[in-house]
Amino acid sequence: MSNINGKVYAMNAITPMKPWKTWILRLIFFVLGHVKSLQQDLINLSFIEFARWVVVPRGGFPQLGNGQEPEKLTYDYLLFFSNFNGTWNQYIDAFSAVLFKGLDLIWKWSEKFPGSVPVTIFKEYIGRVQFDTDYYFTAYPHATANDLKAAHSVQASFDDLRSRAANLSGPEFADAYLNFVLQVQPYLGETGEAPVVF
Repeated sequence: MSNINGKVYAMNAITPMKPWKTWILRLIFFVLGHVKSLQQDLINLSFIEFARWVVVPRGGFPQLGNGQEPEKLTYDYLLFFSNFNGTWNQYIDAFSAVLFKGLDLIWKWSEKFPGSVPVTIFKEYIGRVQFDTDYYFTAYPHATANDLKAAHSVQASFDDLRSRAANLSGPEFADAYLNFVLQVQPYLGETGEAPVVF
């Protein structure tokens, strides 16, 4: 499947909205962008590497020239883009369980949105509006977002040990090194391909 690259899965969805609803959603996005505390639940879901919503007005799609006629669309469109770690089911389950209020606030302006709870109906909806991603960039495809956070913790601990090492005696360094290993042990994971889940 083209949506998977290492441990990273890309999900994109496009949903139609009646044009009179677009200004309401733009206002909601403005508030969400300026009130950082409203983003905290999304930030706390540490397996999400990237999530973005974009509104494209019905007259805002590009024309490639060469006599291409402008499209006569009835709806504006809400595009959702995300990269995450784990399976599609885990991602949608977490969205439904943790972010249901925010999802409903954003997607309820889209046509035929059933709500993010119950999760089974929400998954059916996402399955209908999702489209495959042919290409996307991920800097560390064999590492999850948590792997990267752990690597920063290991590096910080190592830098601290290195800065103190020159001033330590042999036995003191042995103790410092043992403390370093014990401190970073929980952060030593394994990168590589994600396990296959059926």
